[in-house]
Amino acid sequence: MSVRTQFFSYTLASLILLLFCQNVANAANGISLYTPYTNISVPPGESIDYSIDVINNGSSIKDVNISLSGIPKEWGYTMKSGGWTINQISVLPGEKKTISLKVDVPLKVDKGMHRFNVVARNFGILPLAVEVSEQGTYKTEFTSEQANMQGHAKSTFTFQTELKNHTGEKQLYSLRASSLRGWNVIFKPNYKQATAVEIDANATSKITVEIKPPHNIEAGTYKIPIQAVTSSTSAVIELEVVITGSYEMELTTPNGLLSTGITAGSEKRVELLIRNTSSSELNNIRFSASKPKNWDVTFKPDTVIHLEAGGSVPVFATIKADDKAIPGDYVTNITAQTPEVSSKTAFRISVKTPLLWGWLGVLIIAGALGGVYYLVRKYGRR
Repeated sequence: MSVRTQFFSYTLASLILLLFCQNVANAANGISLYTPYTNISVPPGESIDYSIDVINNGSSIKDVNISLSGIPKEWGYTMKSGGWTINQISVLPGEKKTISLKVDVPLKVDKGMHRFNVVARNFGILPLAVEVSEQGTYKTEFTSEQANMQGHAKSTFTFQTELKNHTGEKQLYSLRASSLRGWNVIFKPNYKQATAVEIDANATSKITVEIKPPHNIEAGTYKIPIQAVTSSTSAVIELEVVITGSYEMELTTPNGLLSTGITAGSEKRVELLIRNTSSSELNNIRFSASKPKNWDVTFKPDTVIHLEAGGSVPVFATIKADDKAIPGDYVTNITAQTPEVSSKTAFRISVKTPLLWGWLGVLIIAGALGGVYYLVRKYGRR
């Protein structure tokens, strides 16, 4: 056998022995330690549960002292068997006992590989490795998958957020909003309205944040910082609301009077006033009327092309009553409408008898009285 062949065979045997030793710790006097998970990758703050078999391959009872060596001092661990915390276990010949080892990886830990050993004193060791997948922290995180929303001024903006307690202790967080005057911010931890939330160590709470802007706010982009604060830690998330503008208008008259009088068959010109009470401009405002039968209503202008936010413009409605309208009160509903918003007002119209008919009635009554007077004079003495 050549020197190269001998070297290859020795190297292969060493690798096989090394792989075997990762899973089984062979010790003198027939005691072996075994676990299938000797190299585990976890994030910071995770707890690892190992199941370790203590195997007695000998012919006599073995009392085995079990301990850990090389584990970082910031890491916590417990060893139990049969529900009891142990540091020694007794194993019958040809049998095995199982130990539950729980290792707590701290939140504040360096990324990388960390190694330690399970030691069976006077018998052998079981090497274990834990790879921490990311750099650990000791802080609070406030996050949202969607921190930006858009809508009009009357919208309620609902954000779904997560508050993560990456500290080693339970924390009671006070929830605050640094919003501008007039904004209304409501917090709902676990779907219940509150101003504080308690979160266990290394736990997460879902918090719904409802934001309602003030009335008549101008269109634009607004940032609302949200804080979660305790005496020892805090976190801030900045939510963004984009207001596209509100759409509101009012249809009235210059003096606020929504009634008038008219005679049957005649026309009445009424001055209306359309106000843009929103934070956005209004375009193509059209007018229509719901009127009594055989009445007619026309508008001048019939369309307002453009009206700035906060502006107003007069509109004249010409109302023509039916020739046969009987005296009384009638209602005409007048509507101003755009694709975004509409405003309706009810206009009360009192119909009066035409003056001609009034004089005619007077003449008929006078004629009747005159006739009675003539008859009294002519036949009164008989």
